[in-house]
Amino acid sequence: MISKILVPTDGSKIAQKAAKYAVKLAKETGADLLLLSVIDKRFIVSQSIPAIASPTHLIETVEDYLKQVAEAYTKEIKELCKRNNVQSKTLIRTGHPVEEIIKEAEKSKADLIVMGSHGKSALKAAVLGSITMGVIHKDTRIPVLLVRK
Repeated sequence: MISKILVPTDGSKIAQKAAKYAVKLAKETGADLLLLSVIDKRFIVSQSIPAIASPTHLIETVEDYLKQVAEAYTKEIKELCKRNNVQSKTLIRTGHPVEEIIKEAEKSKADLIVMGSHGKSALKAAVLGSITMGVIHKDTRIPVLLVRK
């Protein structure tokens, strides 16, 4: 039985498609959704975003800006959950995405992880290693459902 589904998202089109699939699955099974966005700490530098580039038009750190972006793309999924009467919770973490996804799945006792087959950048994945590949090859017993383009 599926009672809790973890949905890692990076805001990419395929991640949003996976989230929509997860909402439908949750509605059919009565499961709760846990939406997780991980800010990759390897890309955080101690710089500031110019005020004009910031959604709030204030000078802020890169990490704060990335949190705002993550909140924006998880908000759309949260609203879809609400329209479908699916209970959901949003988490934003900072760290290594693969580690944070697995850690949260185990901590929250997720029955299933639903994620996109690839994220925002194929080039980044080739250089750094795919987050999806990392999750499916990690030593965990939690099933992973991949949604393709």
